[in-house]
Amino acid sequence: MLSYRASMAFVLCAALAASPAFASRVHRAPTSVHKTHGAHKATRGSHKAASKKHRLHGQQAIEPGRVTQIQQALIRQHYLSGEANGKWDTATEAAMQKYQADQGWQTKLTPDSRALKKLGLGPDYSGAINAKASSFGEPPPASTIPPVQAAGFATAAGIDH
Repeated sequence: MLSYRASMAFVLCAALAASPAFASRVHRAPTSVHKTHGAHKATRGSHKAASKKHRLHGQQAIEPGRVTQIQQALIRQHYLSGEANGKWDTATEAAMQKYQADQGWQTKLTPDSRALKKLGLGPDYSGAINAKASSFGEPPPASTIPPVQAAGFATAAGIDH
């Protein structure tokens, strides 16, 4: 009788271990709606009407003052002729693309930050903390540091004095 029980236990364990291998997968519908790209173009329009209006992010246009600066720099570099008009027109775009191509940079998206920097139109750091013309004064001379504090600095730096 003991061998019968042992064999039944073995068969039961084998059946439980093998059952996941024979189980079929159940496909469940998604619980949330995701945007699709390309697969369901025909149905995408109906979802757009019901969803929030798409907001554009980032800079969408170059301000006329900045365009004038870019045009003046391109004129100085002989990539653009005429007067700067502050409008990002096809002549300005073509001049910028040519300038960037001559530098070996991308030409599809304009203007490239490297091109602006090379044209002298990079960011202005003159008001930065470490700028020469900053409003901050010179640091006090080392001789004004209390001796106890100076000794602590020297010890922390591993300098014998």
